[in-house]
Amino acid sequence: MFTRETIDDGFTLTTERLALRWPRLADAAAIERLAGSKTVAETTALIPHPYPEGAAGQFIFASRLANARGDGLTLAITEKKRPRELIGVVALQPPGFSGRSDCTHPFIGYWLGTEHWGRGYATEAVGAMLRLGFAETGAAMISAEVLTRNVASLRVLEKLGFTAAGSGMAPFPARGGMLPVIRMERRRDAAENAGARQEARLGDAWPTDSWPADSWPTDASVASPAPADDDLLLPVAAE
Repeated sequence: MFTRETIDDGFTLTTERLALRWPRLADAAAIERLAGSKTVAETTALIPHPYPEGAAGQFIFASRLANARGDGLTLAITEKKRPRELIGVVALQPPGFSGRSDCTHPFIGYWLGTEHWGRGYATEAVGAMLRLGFAETGAAMISAEVLTRNVASLRVLEKLGFTAAGSGMAPFPARGGMLPVIRMERRRDAAENAGARQEARLGDAWPTDSWPADSWPTDASVASPAPADDDLLLPVAAE
């Protein structure tokens, strides 16, 4: 699914405040501590609680292998000023990820340590991965799912241009069964149309090397905005 520089473990995707990089074995302790929080795990489909000892190392190995193959892209979320300290994970997974035959488009998910909620980091990280996904994969649409009770994550996705595509029950194996979700989608043509409208509206007010935050440039290295939402979690996280 991914090609070029993203399959190199030196790849880093930067935003205004964040650096998104490949996960490393040195991140294992932070993953176990942060993802081990019940508050973090309970809105995700795949993060178990309690978090099993040693599972973080297995997750890191599997993520790096998938990254290297270009099957998907899982990145550690870090602050630019502390690039060695993982604070969460964001991932874009291929269609059919985790046995989901009903997922026919790339699928985005994330989790973020509770002490970093409320700073807009989720919007910033997911927005950067979304732009990269459209630029690198050629996908016509990227999808996500949100628990019906997870209003803050729904707001994050809406801010990034996702629209509701329906609702239903989805498997949450780490939660022991099926739970109600809202299915969200972001179409490439909507992103491109939004960019064209914004460019036409602003005209010469924006130089060509300084795109507005919502114009969705194809260069995924352009910094993302930093809105201050409540950073709750998408149910299908990168675990």
